[in-house]
Amino acid sequence: MAVFDLAQQPLRELNRTLHDLPEETNETHWKVTNPMGLHNIAVGLDRPITVEIDGHVGYYCAGMNQQAEVLVNGNCGQGVAENMMSGRVVVRGNASQSAGATAHGGLLVIEGDAAARCGISLKGGDIVVKGSVGHMSAFMAQAGRIVVCGDAGEYLGDSLYEARIYVRGKVSQLGADCVEKEMEAAHLEELRDLLSAAGVEADPADFRRYGSARNLYHFNVDKMDSY
Repeated sequence: MAVFDLAQQPLRELNRTLHDLPEETNETHWKVTNPMGLHNIAVGLDRPITVEIDGHVGYYCAGMNQQAEVLVNGNCGQGVAENMMSGRVVVRGNASQSAGATAHGGLLVIEGDAAARCGISLKGGDIVVKGSVGHMSAFMAQAGRIVVCGDAGEYLGDSLYEARIYVRGKVSQLGADCVEKEMEAAHLEELRDLLSAAGVEADPADFRRYGSARNLYHFNVDKMDSY
């Protein structure tokens, strides 16, 4: 295992080293120590490697990730796994706002809580939050799945497109055009697979499903107050 100490080596050198790895590298497991809340750690990765970060990280950790697995042994700031394309990101703590924003693919697992706007403008990735999420989560989420094992704050799924949301706890308030939908057998199976992939032991039958009512797809002057 290669160890990179950010108290001794600059962050730019870490990211440059990870970006320059050959496609057939045998250096597949990296440990990063003393992250000290720095921003942009392990961004833009595009190799099937594992990067384990021991400590709290700042903004946009593991942003634009492809192929890699990034493990954060701490809390993370805004925009973790932002615009992720593939791979897996696990936060073994809490996440600040906009976790998984615009993610196109891959899996983001947050073992604690996520703040406001979790999964904003999601475009195909999957997010599993073992705790609760803040207000405006899944705002304008277009595709993908969001699983919340705890509670959800106000305006969940506001202006939602075709992303699917599963919540086990209470929802403070649904956003514009977001409605509760029936949990069919296919959804229970889908949720079971997501929970298993995230290492969550929970009964899919305890969750409720939310999705778009599809009333805001086209402008309607009679629904002006909803826009």
